[in-house]
Amino acid sequence: QVQLVESGGGLVQAGGSLRLSCAASGRTFSNYPMGWFRQAPGKEREFVAAISWGGTRTFYADSVKGRFVISRDYAKNTVYLQMNSLKPEDTAVYYCAADRGYRAIVVHTTTTEYDYWGQGTQVTVSS
Repeated sequence: QVQLVESGGGLVQAGGSLRLSCAASGRTFSNYPMGWFRQAPGKEREFVAAISWGGTRTFYADSVKGRFVISRDYAKNTVYLQMNSLKPEDTAVYYCAADRGYRAIVVHTTTTEYDYWGQGTQVTVSS
């Protein structure tokens, strides 16, 4: 059974940092691009960051570029999202997702290209 489990969310003041983790099991996730998305109340789920299956390429939404860093640990089958200089507008439920493409060359930024999702972890940034 494929499973993605996020952790690391919480309440933080503006300007602070959090590191989200996504532990994967049930599939060789090292062969798949991975992504982070977020969804704020009343808004659609949006792309945050993604990393290629080889870990050499990363992509970010303009809103988080320069503040967030995505990485992956193949030995632990875990993907991370380091979030720095957090802003109140970063408040959302954050979801980890696995791309449907085995060793895909293209790293996708749309939800439809990801076929496995975690349950989400809440991040709240106070002003």
